[in-house]
Amino acid sequence: MRARSTAAATTIALVLTLTACGSSSPSASTSSKSTTTPAGAADPNAPEVVEPGDIPDNQVFVAYTPPGASFSVKVPEGWSRSSAGETVTFTDKYNSIQISSSDGTQAPTVASVKASGLGDVTSDPTFALGSVKKVTRSGVPAVVASYEIGSPPNDVTGKSALLAVERYELEKNGTTVVLTLSGAKGADNVDPWKIVSDSVVWT
Repeated sequence: MRARSTAAATTIALVLTLTACGSSSPSASTSSKSTTTPAGAADPNAPEVVEPGDIPDNQVFVAYTPPGASFSVKVPEGWSRSSAGETVTFTDKYNSIQISSSDGTQAPTVASVKASGLGDVTSDPTFALGSVKKVTRSGVPAVVASYEIGSPPNDVTGKSALLAVERYELEKNGTTVVLTLSGAKGADNVDPWKIVSDSVVWT
């Protein structure tokens, strides 16, 4: 009798062990997670919204005349300067001022800026046009286009920052001046950009 009891106990223990193992397998299978990116996830190649770098209130501005130009414009003192063809660029972190001009041109209009004044940026997949409107700068009629675009990739991270841009076109005496003012989205550069865009003096 004792041998039968021992065998029965052994059989019951074995059944319980197998039952426990079987019940654990579903939870093990459900614990695995899919590595597929969820629908609607952020595009890893999209421009980043970086910490805005406001231009200081005490920033000093100095008059600058591009080589051979018949006008001057105020730019922030101490910013780095570079040239590419007929375009001169002043930069500080993500803030940038590009200056270019052309002679023998007609006064810009909203239609002309929409048609050809943004041809160098509209093909960029990060480009998003805000508005194009008439304004007055330096005492003459002008057109300003506002848009967002990704900056060139960072040399270290490879990521681009999302920039807010104002592009002004002003014309006087047959010379059109184009000022492209940009900074990280969210930066409060309203007053500095007003100083620059309202400082063009034709000589």
